[in-house]
Amino acid sequence: MKKYYLGLDQGTTGTSALIFDENWENVSRAYKEHKQYYPQAGWVEHDPIEIWYAILETIKMATNQAGITPADLACIGLDNQGETVMLWDNRTGQPVYNAIVWQDRRTARMIDEVAATHGDTIRQKTGLVPDAYFSAAKIKWIIDNVEGVKEKISENRIHAGTLDTWMIWKLTHGKVFVTDPSTASRTMLFNIHKADWDDDILQIFDIPRSILPEIRNSAEIYEYTDPLDFFGAKIPISGSVVDQQAALFGQTCFDAGSVKTTYGTGSFMLMNTGDKPVYSENGLLTTVAWGLDGKLSFALDAGIYITGAAVQWLRDGVKIIETAAESEKLATSVDSTNGLYFVPAFVGLAAPHWDQYARGMMIGITGGTTREHIVRATLESIAYQVKDNFDVMELDSGIKIDRMAVDGGTTENDFLMQFQADILGIPVEVPVINETTALGAAYVAAYGIGEFKDLDELKKNWKLKKRFEPKMSSDQRESLLHDWYRAVERSKNWEE
Repeated sequence: MKKYYLGLDQGTTGTSALIFDENWENVSRAYKEHKQYYPQAGWVEHDPIEIWYAILETIKMATNQAGITPADLACIGLDNQGETVMLWDNRTGQPVYNAIVWQDRRTARMIDEVAATHGDTIRQKTGLVPDAYFSAAKIKWIIDNVEGVKEKISENRIHAGTLDTWMIWKLTHGKVFVTDPSTASRTMLFNIHKADWDDDILQIFDIPRSILPEIRNSAEIYEYTDPLDFFGAKIPISGSVVDQQAALFGQTCFDAGSVKTTYGTGSFMLMNTGDKPVYSENGLLTTVAWGLDGKLSFALDAGIYITGAAVQWLRDGVKIIETAAESEKLATSVDSTNGLYFVPAFVGLAAPHWDQYARGMMIGITGGTTREHIVRATLESIAYQVKDNFDVMELDSGIKIDRMAVDGGTTENDFLMQFQADILGIPVEVPVINETTALGAAYVAAYGIGEFKDLDELKKNWKLKKRFEPKMSSDQRESLLHDWYRAVERSKNWEE
């Protein structure tokens, strides 16, 4: 009987379900978008109930497409958005408020105050730079601002969790309340040295430990799906990891010094640093890669808030393109941006700048600026932001990066991938399966049920689809980067 593995990627704009067969060929894929809510400027929310139904719908679509039933799945692995967090009533199963998304900036002032007094402590214990990006302040905001939550906490009726915790809780009909170390490390509440919630930081934010989930390995059988909630099937949920670490796993970056970049709503570059956390002096984050067999692996993390979302803005915001795919044709129809630079700091700048108050900016506009120049500048901005973090990652790790493994939907844009190779000055490699977040989640789950005896077995599955070699001269590269740096500086500290 054939084996099938499900990788469930719960992302910022939607949920993907990918099914792989025993040869690790992708046999089906389903995707369902969910709505983005913007109640106020700088606020971003999701409806967790809508996400739950999207999860079920994508799984059903993917199994139908593969010609199997959910009962035929060997295991389920999932990855999640990371910092996006929610609170719910553990008796009724109802969220007390929408999930507050990682992009949300409502707690920026709160974080400023915390950083001023406890910034060094938080950095040393969690590896993170204090920022509204992470879950801690979002949890605090819901506790303080949503009526009835404090009373329910006193009655032990509140669960707080990132979306992995919500998904597993729902899939098991509330039997388990868990997260894994990689996701816990994105909350700003997790001590990466003790591999546990940190009591001092919990006290800083006045968050009770009782509302937080149990931290388990990234790969193990947490529980089985409840047939009542999962198409009548009882399937092991055996892997859970945060999205970017899932992509690192899916790219088989198991050795210290191996690097991947994922292009999605934002873009995220991770370098595996092995069994020891490496601290950055230049704005990168120190994070957990995964926890396997009771041992943690670590990574240097460079997160960029807005990359693919800038292309979405061209489509949905200013409506100068009809589809994301159209951007490549428009970008290649002109030889350059004609001096135009776009810094898409819609919600501030993440690594390596960490400026919560930067805002988006186009500069270099002239009477000759066209739609094509704007589209090209938008795509180029993605590559520039990756380059900013690439340079810092080499500096802080002391490792010369000689190739970049890339994944995510935007890697289908050949213009962007070639420009990325040009601006980095190294080859960029796209794998056959570019949705490596879902692939990594499925790999972790298969490891969790004992399908692989060690990680080296997984490396044999990685297959190259396309390699982009740099063609740009160093003089041209330096000239373009010089003006990019000038543009970034002008975007900083805009919001007062």
